[in-house]
Amino acid sequence: MKNRWGKSLLLPLIAVFAAMSLLAGCGGGGTPAATTPEKKGSETTAPEASTAKYEFGKEPLEIELYGHYDWFSMPAWGGDPATKWIQDNMKVTIKPILSGGKANQKLNTLIAGGTLPDVIWMQRDGEVERLRQNGLLVPFDDYLDKYPNLKEWAGEDTLNMLRSPDGKLYQFPNWYTKEPNGNGGYMLNIKMYKELGEPKIETLDDFYNYLKLVKAKYPNVIPFEPGLEAQGFDTLYSAFKESNPPTHISMRAVPNGDKLTSLFLDPTYRESMQFINKLYREGLVAKDALTQTEDQVKEKVMNGRVAVYSSADTTKFGSMGHAALTKKDPNDGYFMIWPFAKAGIPKDKINPGHYNSLGWNVSVITTSAENPEAVFAFWDYMTGPEGFRVLFWGPEGLYWEGVDADGVPKLKDDYFTKEKERQDLMDKLVNFQWAGNTGYIDPAKSKFELQLPPEKRTWETRWQSEITWKTQYNATEFQNLDPSKESDEGIARQAVEDIYLEARSQALYAKSEEDVLKVLDKAHADADAVGYSTVLEYKTKMWLENKQKLGK
Repeated sequence: MKNRWGKSLLLPLIAVFAAMSLLAGCGGGGTPAATTPEKKGSETTAPEASTAKYEFGKEPLEIELYGHYDWFSMPAWGGDPATKWIQDNMKVTIKPILSGGKANQKLNTLIAGGTLPDVIWMQRDGEVERLRQNGLLVPFDDYLDKYPNLKEWAGEDTLNMLRSPDGKLYQFPNWYTKEPNGNGGYMLNIKMYKELGEPKIETLDDFYNYLKLVKAKYPNVIPFEPGLEAQGFDTLYSAFKESNPPTHISMRAVPNGDKLTSLFLDPTYRESMQFINKLYREGLVAKDALTQTEDQVKEKVMNGRVAVYSSADTTKFGSMGHAALTKKDPNDGYFMIWPFAKAGIPKDKINPGHYNSLGWNVSVITTSAENPEAVFAFWDYMTGPEGFRVLFWGPEGLYWEGVDADGVPKLKDDYFTKEKERQDLMDKLVNFQWAGNTGYIDPAKSKFELQLPPEKRTWETRWQSEITWKTQYNATEFQNLDPSKESDEGIARQAVEDIYLEARSQALYAKSEEDVLKVLDKAHADADAVGYSTVLEYKTKMWLENKQKLGK
């Protein structure tokens, strides 16, 4: 799956939104509905609900989907056994609209031209609310009981967190969950670890000493590889204090009582940056940590040129790297360790990664959809066990036949004998998973794996069940804190973001630990001068509202 930190949206033109009122009735192509959504001022009301459920297969349903990402692409719908089965049996076709690598410009064009698609797949941020305020989105409330998968699997708390200020739900979440998940953590090269005597790595001192051993014995190996955008540095932040997730860094604010306060003045963040600076000065971390591409990170891991690797999604490259190394040498590969921490911190209070019940991004249905209920019904099908089985493992009869009491598919012999074909299909299907249901698929995958012989079980499932899912922090209360980009707080937030990125780089390259503190002091002063306090006040307000929604 593509990186779950997609680029944020930008709709800067007030004139574009002024034109939005012209868009009702445009676009889509689905099955005609009895009525189309009616816009009233800044709100949109769903068509009057009928008691009859939409019947798939009775007539063709074509849904236009715009993936609002520069990188978004999509294989041909119907070009694989799963989507072909849906097309043949349910008569549903998804027609993609691509950004051409210019997502913001493309969406502006769609809005200005009155050609919005049925569905926009996008980040869960302030731009959703701007679309809603201008009457371009259809609420789902009348559909939730009629098509119950989303309501059942996401739960009221998650749906309430996604509701707009008018109290209605417009966002269909992707990869939402009620259960812990996430892949943040540390993995080590097996062969190097054994050759170095398998020393214990339970504290920060143990970790530091191990990196020095690696450097001394393997001069051509990177002791600590922090992954794309140096995500592993954020992982290390969690090691300096209990219940201290990377979430604080990603939101550029730290909880202190009932307020969110400056990250730059946070003693834990300052200490962690001094430690990271020390690793850099001593050559124990990748020199290109802040500038390398994803392909460069992947190449290092796949070729065994790292001793310790960490990122927000450690199992992604860990699984591929382990397979590549063990293919050449069965004694090589990677394994994960329980996260280490500063001496004195209980091992069960360390959170090197985080998750939230809302998941990754969302789908919104626009008022251009001729039959928004049919669109919602299909998204609800995709997110339910029946639909998600098809879009994850392929249609019944191909590699599985029937399900057990938990809805987990029962494997056929072809699952084992046609491994390459099966994996190729699963890799393609990732591109169609816009309504991912983590709460179903993670337990199902684990149980599914138990049907396999040990040598066929996946690397990531083992370490997810043994370590990562047990150590991630539930950061749901910290979601949706960012202001709209065009607001005063949003403009200040971007200025703070620029200061943060520059300070992070300067702190890493600083000549001493004392200089690190000087960099962070200056960053706080600079951030304060551009409105950091107003940003923190806004985030605090939204955070407290989230806690109230969650009953905390």
